[in-house]
Parts: sequence; C-alpha cells; structure tokens
Amino acid sequence: MSEKNRDAKRSARERLHEERERQKAREKRRRLLIVSSAVVGVLALATVVGVIAANTGGKGADGDSATGPVVAPTGANGDDQLAIPTGSPDAPSTLTIWEDFRCPACASFENGFRDTIHELEAAKKLKVEYRLATLIDRNMGGSGSLRAANAAACAQDAGKFTPYHDELYINQPPEPDDAFAKNDRLIELAGKVEGLDTPAFRSCVQEGKHDSWVVKSNEAFQKSDFQGTPTVLLNGESIFPSKGDEQISPENLKKWVDEANKTRKPNSPSPG
Repeated sequence: MSEKNRDAKRSARERLHEERERQKAREKRRRLLIVSSAVVGVLALATVVGVIAANTGGKGADGDSATGPVVAPTGANGDDQLAIPTGSPDAPSTLTIWEDFRCPACASFENGFRDTIHELEAAKKLKVEYRLATLIDRNMGGSGSLRAANAAACAQDAGKFTPYHDELYINQPPEPDDAFAKNDRLIELAGKVEGLDTPAFRSCVQEGKHDSWVVKSNEAFQKSDFQGTPTVLLNGESIFPSKGDEQISPENLKKWVDEANKTRKPNSPSPG
C-alpha cells in the first residue's frame, strides 16, 4: 500500500472518529434541550395558575374549607408541621418544593428531575421538603388536588411517601380529568407501592384524615409571595425555571447543590 493511500485511510478514520464525537455531543445537547424545554414550556402555565390562585383565595376543594382537626402526617416538620421531609436530615442543602398533584407543570418538573433528586438524596448531598397546594381544585373545579395530597400524607404515615408521590406524578391524569378525586383510583395506585395498600392506608384515604392539614398547607402557600406551582427553592433561593442567568437542568441542579455544599454545614437552616 502506498504512503498516499495509507494517509488517505488514516484521514478517513480520523474524520469518522471526529464525526462520531460530534454526534455524541449533539445527542447530549439534545437531551439537555428536551428537559430544559419541558421546564420552560410549562412555566407559562405555572405562572397563570399562580396568578389565578392569588385572586381566588386559599380555600379547599370547590372553595370549601375542610372541617375537622388538623392532623399532620407522621414525621412532618417545619412551621406548623406543613413540610414532608425526605432524604438524610444530615444533608447540607435543602430543596423545598411546593407542588400540586393535579398540576401539569409539577409533573413535568418531577418527571424530568426525579432521578437527579433521588441521586442527590442517596449521596446525602440534599434533603427535600415537600409542601402541598391545591390550586387546580380551585381553578378547574373538583377535589383531586386535595384528595391526592391527603393520600400522599397517608402514605407518609406508612413510611411510603416517596414511592407513592412518584407514582402519583407518573400516573397524573390530564388536567381537566379530576381522576384523583376518586379514592378508589388513589388506592389502586397504592397497589403499585409494595406494602402500602393496607386497611390503615385505605381508612386514612377514605376518611380524609389529613384533609384539614392539606387545606392549612394550601393557605400557607396563598399567604406567600410565590407565583405558582411548582415553586422550587434551593436553600431558600428560587431555582425554577432558572438561577440567575442559568437555566435549570439536571446537570445544573447537581452543580448548584455542589456549590452550595462547599459553604454549608450539615443541618444548616434553610428559609422556605
């Protein structure tokens, strides 16, 4: 084989390798864009929901406050025990998430960032405080936000909040479909979580044990300056849909947590 032919083949291999590397880079950018675009795409909806909610008050399903005593779920913490904590309490940073189980924007956030959040929790870099609102019930009618939030609190009583919370968002119905208003559907989804579908859980769901607690949580949201759901705060600083000039993405969330943890100590208090 002549030197010229060898050089030509080597150049062809190099060009092929460079093209493959460019394809890999394009695919990585595409995946990032899909997640970021989903977040940006639902922001307008979240803002509209927040504006409407701010003008319609903070009552429960169909505008009626739940009756009965306020019973916080097991392990709830924060002011008035309105936060459901997950992850290691020793993690230096806190992610506070206000959300509504009927909210499409919340589902987009959860389904896009679930794996990253669980990864950061498992590494003890991050703990999460979930706070629940019922904006869609008020704005769209129905009671699915309230019923699902009560069921999630019942799952917290059983030590199964995280997997049940995830199932609710994975199986979220279309916004106009108030499927979560049906206790039977909420109990059916509990069957996807090992050990959750018990007589105690069913009774908790059917009796609305935590309804008044959910209403109180929603009232706390209404009294805040937040504009809609999801509202996502890292150590009290808003990071949805962006943090400063940087758009939220799984990679940026990891980076922001690592940056925050360099200057924080375990159990550092976080406003939010």
